[in-house]
Amino acid sequence: MRHILLAASCVLVFSSSARADVVDSSAGGFTVKTVVQISAPAVNVYRAIVDRVWAWWESSHTFSGSASNLSIDATPGGCFCEKLPNGGGVRHMTVVYVDAGKLLRLNGGLGPMQDMAVTGAMSWKLSEAAGKTTLEVTYKVGGYLPGGFDTLAKTVDTVLTTQVQRLKRFVETDAP
Repeated sequence: MRHILLAASCVLVFSSSARADVVDSSAGGFTVKTVVQISAPAVNVYRAIVDRVWAWWESSHTFSGSASNLSIDATPGGCFCEKLPNGGGVRHMTVVYVDAGKLLRLNGGLGPMQDMAVTGAMSWKLSEAAGKTTLEVTYKVGGYLPGGFDTLAKTVDTVLTTQVQRLKRFVETDAP
């Protein structure tokens, strides 16, 4: 019986995890990609991304310490922004392409990359089949970083994969 429970637990863990890869990494930049299957229509996944980012983004990966301060204005030129105390704020990324329910593309450097001489393009591509959505998140970053980007790529991949897994859980269970 213990072996059956262990096997069942492994199936649940591996079936719900995202496939994440550092696609390319060099001194001048990197590309990371995370792909996950979500048991919900693409429109529901898209709405969660743009309307409820605060509900699934991990608070420890914000400047304010609270994901409730995050928002995404899903229009070209719109902002993936964060409110800070005393009227301050952070523009994490700028929305550059919107095809609601299919593709959201943002430009900018997340987190500590905001203070580096880099640029980034992040695409959230959604495709639906049989009521389930395949979400593919690709983040391409390039620029100058003393010592190169080789060591940064894996960290960014891990953080982004965590966010995508939290989004999946939120859409499927209403809890990140």
